Amino acid sequence: MSDAFLVSHALLWVLVIALAAVVVALTRQIGLLHDRVAPVGALVGGETPRVGEAAPVLEVEDFGGERLRIGGADEGGRSTLLLFVSPTCPVCKELLPVARRLAAAEGPSVRLVLASDGPREEHEAFVRRERLEAERYVLSTPLGLAWQIARLPHAALIDASGVVRARGLVNSREHLESLFEARDRGVASVQEYLARRAGGG
Repeated sequence: MSDAFLVSHALLWVLVIALAAVVVALTRQIGLLHDRVAPVGALVGGETPRVGEAAPVLEVEDFGGERLRIGGADEGGRSTLLLFVSPTCPVCKELLPVARRLAAAEGPSVRLVLASDGPREEHEAFVRRERLEAERYVLSTPLGLAWQIARLPHAALIDASGVVRARGLVNSREHLESLFEARDRGVASVQEYLARRAGGG
Protein backbone atom coordinates (compact mmCIF):
# COMPACT_ATOMS: atom_id res chain seq x y z
CA MET A 1 0.00 0.00 0.00
CA SER A 2 2.78 2.42 0.97
CA ASP A 3 4.69 1.65 -2.25
CA ALA A 4 1.61 2.46 -4.35
CA PHE A 5 1.16 5.70 -2.39
CA LEU A 6 4.79 6.71 -2.98
CA VAL A 7 4.52 5.97 -6.70
CA SER A 8 1.30 7.97 -7.08
CA HIS A 9 2.83 10.80 -5.04
CA ALA A 10 5.90 10.82 -7.29
CA LEU A 11 3.73 10.79 -10.42
CA LEU A 12 1.74 13.77 -9.11
CA TRP A 13 4.96 15.72 -8.56
CA VAL A 14 6.11 14.88 -12.07
CA LEU A 15 2.75 16.13 -13.39
CA VAL A 16 3.01 19.36 -11.37
CA ILE A 17 6.53 20.01 -12.68
CA ALA A 18 5.42 19.33 -16.26
CA LEU A 19 2.48 21.72 -15.89
CA ALA A 20 4.77 24.38 -14.44
CA ALA A 21 7.06 24.01 -17.46
CA VAL A 22 4.07 24.40 -19.81
CA VAL A 23 2.96 27.56 -17.97
CA VAL A 24 6.46 29.04 -18.22
CA ALA A 25 6.60 28.24 -21.95
CA LEU A 26 3.16 29.78 -22.55
CA THR A 27 4.10 32.90 -20.58
CA ARG A 28 7.21 33.29 -22.72
CA GLN A 29 5.14 32.93 -25.92
CA ILE A 30 2.64 35.55 -24.71
CA GLY A 31 5.54 37.93 -24.09
CA LEU A 32 6.85 37.33 -27.61
CA LEU A 33 3.40 37.94 -29.10
CA HIS A 34 3.05 41.14 -27.09
CA ASP A 35 6.31 42.39 -28.58
CA ARG A 36 5.30 41.44 -32.12
CA VAL A 37 1.74 42.78 -32.12
CA ALA A 38 1.86 46.52 -32.67
CA PRO A 39 -0.38 48.56 -30.39
CA VAL A 40 -3.14 50.55 -32.05
CA GLY A 41 -2.99 54.26 -31.39
CA ALA A 42 -5.51 57.06 -31.59
CA LEU A 43 -5.91 58.37 -35.13
CA VAL A 44 -4.03 61.65 -35.27
CA GLY A 45 -5.00 64.19 -37.92
CA GLY A 46 -3.78 67.67 -38.75
CA GLU A 47 -6.01 69.45 -36.21
CA THR A 48 -4.64 72.05 -33.87
CA PRO A 49 -3.59 72.35 -31.17
CA ARG A 50 -1.03 69.69 -31.94
CA VAL A 51 0.73 67.49 -29.42
CA GLY A 52 3.37 69.54 -27.60
CA GLU A 53 1.46 72.81 -28.06
CA ALA A 54 -0.44 74.69 -25.37
CA ALA A 55 -4.13 73.82 -25.21
CA PRO A 56 -6.50 76.74 -25.86
CA VAL A 57 -7.74 78.21 -22.59
CA LEU A 58 -11.53 78.39 -22.29
CA GLU A 59 -13.88 78.96 -19.39
CA VAL A 60 -16.91 76.67 -19.59
CA GLU A 61 -19.75 75.62 -17.33
CA ASP A 62 -20.72 72.02 -16.72
CA PHE A 63 -24.25 70.67 -16.29
CA GLY A 64 -23.99 71.14 -12.53
CA GLY A 65 -23.31 74.86 -12.97
CA GLU A 66 -19.64 74.55 -11.98
CA ARG A 67 -17.19 76.77 -13.85
CA LEU A 68 -14.32 74.86 -15.43
CA ARG A 69 -11.20 76.05 -17.13
CA ILE A 70 -9.99 73.85 -19.95
CA GLY A 71 -6.34 74.53 -20.79
CA GLY A 72 -3.75 76.51 -18.93
CA ALA A 73 -1.97 75.40 -15.76
CA ASP A 74 -4.15 73.41 -13.37
CA GLU A 75 -3.95 74.64 -9.78
CA GLY A 76 -4.51 71.12 -8.49
CA GLY A 77 -1.71 69.69 -10.63
CA ARG A 78 -4.14 67.51 -12.57
CA SER A 79 -4.11 66.40 -16.17
CA THR A 80 -7.36 66.57 -18.13
CA LEU A 81 -8.79 63.81 -20.30
CA LEU A 82 -11.07 65.74 -22.64
CA LEU A 83 -13.50 63.49 -24.52
CA PHE A 84 -15.77 64.95 -27.21
CA VAL A 85 -18.98 62.92 -27.51
CA SER A 86 -22.48 63.05 -28.95
CA PRO A 87 -25.78 61.46 -27.87
CA THR A 88 -26.21 60.13 -31.42
CA CYS A 89 -22.75 58.51 -31.59
CA PRO A 90 -22.90 54.76 -30.74
CA VAL A 91 -19.11 54.47 -30.38
CA CYS A 92 -19.17 57.36 -27.89
CA LYS A 93 -21.60 55.44 -25.71
CA GLU A 94 -19.35 52.38 -25.77
CA LEU A 95 -16.30 54.44 -24.78
CA LEU A 96 -17.92 56.25 -21.84
CA PRO A 97 -17.31 53.45 -19.30
CA VAL A 98 -13.78 53.00 -20.66
CA ALA A 99 -13.00 56.71 -20.19
CA ARG A 100 -14.41 56.61 -16.68
CA ARG A 101 -12.33 53.56 -15.76
CA LEU A 102 -9.15 55.09 -17.20
CA ALA A 103 -9.65 58.34 -15.30
CA ALA A 104 -10.45 56.44 -12.10
CA ALA A 105 -7.33 54.29 -12.52
CA GLU A 106 -5.19 57.44 -12.80
CA GLY A 107 -6.69 58.68 -9.53
CA PRO A 108 -6.93 62.34 -8.56
CA SER A 109 -4.13 63.26 -10.97
CA VAL A 110 -6.56 63.12 -13.92
CA ARG A 111 -9.98 64.71 -14.34
CA LEU A 112 -12.38 63.55 -17.01
CA VAL A 113 -14.30 66.22 -18.93
CA LEU A 114 -16.98 65.17 -21.44
CA ALA A 115 -17.72 67.81 -24.06
CA SER A 116 -20.30 68.31 -26.78
CA ASP A 117 -22.67 70.88 -28.28
CA GLY A 118 -26.26 71.06 -29.44
CA PRO A 119 -29.68 71.32 -27.75
CA ARG A 120 -29.42 71.06 -23.97
CA GLU A 121 -32.58 68.91 -23.69
CA GLU A 122 -31.05 66.22 -25.91
CA HIS A 123 -27.94 66.14 -23.74
CA GLU A 124 -29.88 66.11 -20.48
CA ALA A 125 -31.64 62.95 -21.67
CA PHE A 126 -28.26 61.49 -22.71
CA VAL A 127 -26.74 62.27 -19.29
CA ARG A 128 -29.66 60.57 -17.52
CA ARG A 129 -29.66 57.57 -19.86
CA GLU A 130 -25.92 56.98 -19.52
CA ARG A 131 -25.86 57.91 -15.81
CA LEU A 132 -23.33 60.69 -16.27
CA GLU A 133 -24.69 62.96 -13.54
CA ALA A 134 -21.47 62.66 -11.53
CA GLU A 135 -19.26 63.51 -14.51
CA ARG A 136 -18.13 66.93 -15.71
CA TYR A 137 -20.24 67.33 -18.85
CA VAL A 138 -20.06 70.58 -20.79
CA LEU A 139 -21.93 71.98 -23.78
CA SER A 140 -19.69 74.41 -25.62
CA THR A 141 -19.52 75.13 -29.34
CA PRO A 142 -16.43 77.37 -28.87
CA LEU A 143 -14.60 74.46 -27.19
CA GLY A 144 -15.21 72.17 -30.18
CA LEU A 145 -14.17 74.92 -32.60
CA ALA A 146 -11.00 75.67 -30.65
CA TRP A 147 -10.01 72.00 -30.91
CA GLN A 148 -11.12 71.72 -34.57
CA ILE A 149 -13.31 68.71 -33.85
CA ALA A 150 -14.74 67.32 -37.09
CA ARG A 151 -15.40 63.68 -36.16
CA LEU A 152 -16.37 61.88 -32.98
CA PRO A 153 -15.40 60.47 -30.59
CA HIS A 154 -12.28 62.60 -30.26
CA ALA A 155 -10.11 62.77 -27.16
CA ALA A 156 -7.20 64.81 -25.88
CA LEU A 157 -4.92 64.45 -22.88
CA ILE A 158 -3.76 67.80 -21.48
CA ASP A 159 -1.07 67.82 -18.79
CA ALA A 160 -1.14 69.89 -15.60
CA SER A 161 0.80 72.71 -17.26
CA GLY A 162 -1.78 73.01 -20.05
CA VAL A 163 0.23 71.28 -22.80
CA VAL A 164 -1.41 68.75 -25.12
CA ARG A 165 0.31 65.40 -24.52
CA ALA A 166 -1.82 63.25 -26.84
CA ARG A 167 -4.95 63.56 -28.96
CA GLY A 168 -6.84 61.91 -31.78
CA LEU A 169 -9.92 60.13 -33.02
CA VAL A 170 -10.68 57.28 -30.61
CA ASN A 171 -12.85 54.48 -31.98
CA SER A 172 -11.95 51.80 -29.44
CA ARG A 173 -10.69 51.14 -25.94
CA GLU A 174 -7.18 50.66 -27.35
CA HIS A 175 -7.29 54.08 -29.02
CA LEU A 176 -8.29 55.74 -25.75
CA GLU A 177 -5.65 53.88 -23.74
CA SER A 178 -3.02 54.85 -26.31
CA LEU A 179 -3.29 58.51 -25.23
CA PHE A 180 -1.82 57.58 -21.87
CA GLU A 181 0.70 55.26 -23.52
CA ALA A 182 1.88 58.08 -25.79
CA ARG A 183 2.14 60.44 -22.80
CA ASP A 184 4.16 57.91 -20.79
CA ARG A 185 6.55 57.29 -23.70
CA GLY A 186 6.95 61.00 -24.43
CA VAL A 187 5.77 60.76 -28.03
CA ALA A 188 2.98 62.42 -30.01
CA SER A 189 1.34 59.09 -30.79
CA VAL A 190 1.88 55.35 -30.57
CA GLN A 191 2.46 55.40 -34.33
CA GLU A 192 5.36 57.80 -33.84
CA TYR A 193 6.83 55.54 -31.18
CA LEU A 194 6.62 52.52 -33.50
CA ALA A 195 8.20 54.50 -36.36
CA ARG A 196 11.09 55.51 -34.09
CA ARG A 197 11.58 51.93 -32.97
CA ALA A 198 11.53 50.66 -36.57
CA GLY A 199 14.09 53.33 -37.54
CA GLY A 200 16.30 52.49 -34.57
CA GLY A 201 15.73 55.95 -33.07
